[in-house]
Amino acid sequence: MSAILEKVELDALSLPQQERAFLADRLLSSLGGEIFDDVEDAWVLEAERRYGEYKEGRREPIPASEVFAEADRLLG
Repeated sequence: MSAILEKVELDALSLPQQERAFLADRLLSSLGGEIFDDVEDAWVLEAERRYGEYKEGRREPIPASEVFAEADRLLG
């Protein structure tokens, strides 16, 4: 890693969380959408699979409040 990149990384990590998130979004956007197309396609297929399981009664719904509480717990 170059010295400039190391400095940018250290500076970025010292930013408040909201500013780091904004910077991360800008950096990812600068890479172009085509890089993430395969990932997006995979998530669409996964969502369709899970919904199909739910409709067939093979998957129980989870209340959003539980999902968000678990996400908060995991992400701190």
